[in-house]
Amino acid sequence: MQRLIEYLRTPRGRTIVKYACVSVITTLVAQGTLWIIFYNLRLWSAVPCNVFANVVAAVPSYYLNRRWAWGKDGRSHLFREVIPFWALSGAGMGMSIGTVWYAAHFAHLHHFGHLSTAILVNAANFTAFGILWIVKFLVFNRLFKAATGEELEPMLMEV
Repeated sequence: MQRLIEYLRTPRGRTIVKYACVSVITTLVAQGTLWIIFYNLRLWSAVPCNVFANVVAAVPSYYLNRRWAWGKDGRSHLFREVIPFWALSGAGMGMSIGTVWYAAHFAHLHHFGHLSTAILVNAANFTAFGILWIVKFLVFNRLFKAATGEELEPMLMEV
């Protein structure tokens, strides 16, 4: 445990902690937005609400990861940062669209109430993005690099 604490105090470790914090923040944004527009407001069906919530959460995710977690400032590079970020976000949204569609379909087939359906839809969205969390970390590391100039992949083997 002491070794882990020491590691988290290194530049690499701080990047991991910041990335995790950004993930918590953007998860709260996505889950909160999805809950409000699907459960409370009933604006659209589950899939369009899911897409909207994920796009809303992707904006702070990009800027917080780039600037705070990886310490990158200045203008974003379209082909090296922006397009790969949105491609990865799109892949995550595609995965969450599938899980959310299935969850809503399952709830409909089993005559769930709106509250139960909303809980299942939010859980499906959370699960889809949870699966991609490590993959996104590795890709963001390549996109933004650490402020220290080192890549962070070897840290996964060290801990």
